[in-house]
Amino acid sequence: MVSAGHDPRPAAGRPRRADARRNYEQLIEQAKIAFAEFGVDASLDEIARRAGVASGTLYRHFPKRLDLIEAVLSEQIAQLVDLGHRLLTAEDEFDALSTWMRAVLRHGLTYRGLSAAVMDSALNHEDGPVSTWHTQLFEAGAALLARARQTGVIVSDANDADVMKMIGAIAWAAQDAPDSSAQADRLFALLMNGLRHGGAHR
Repeated sequence: MVSAGHDPRPAAGRPRRADARRNYEQLIEQAKIAFAEFGVDASLDEIARRAGVASGTLYRHFPKRLDLIEAVLSEQIAQLVDLGHRLLTAEDEFDALSTWMRAVLRHGLTYRGLSAAVMDSALNHEDGPVSTWHTQLFEAGAALLARARQTGVIVSDANDADVMKMIGAIAWAAQDAPDSSAQADRLFALLMNGLRHGGAHR
């Protein structure tokens, strides 16, 4: 299993020269901005232009769009996994679970079309980084859910896979809504109230 702070992209694929490294980092930074603005289908040529490099430079570093998506996601996934690990020692088990699940939901809402792209990669590249990240996120969420079940703050029959799927479903359902953030909050509140042992928080 890849540790939370480790970039799972192969070391051999990373640029070594200083100028190539700068180009690589600029492309990732501009891709983050463009994906947040326009979704993961944003123009790659426009990303290259914003990064101040030729389109050919982008395609040398990232031959496929998915390569660039994976590079953008790498650090953020590691942060979510690390957050899950740190929250295992939080005093309030329900708040810890809620905090992590909300962070995962916000991540899913950041880039329009991300869920479909990640799902396609996970299904067709079982040994790729997306599959590894899916496993890491699932394990982090499962650990928080297990802790919450053991202390009785959520219902005992809360299934790990079902709960994780519902987070993704909320992101998918809300991403194209005019009030996507507000709708996601409403659906998330319903999910958490359903998980809480004894019903909604009073």
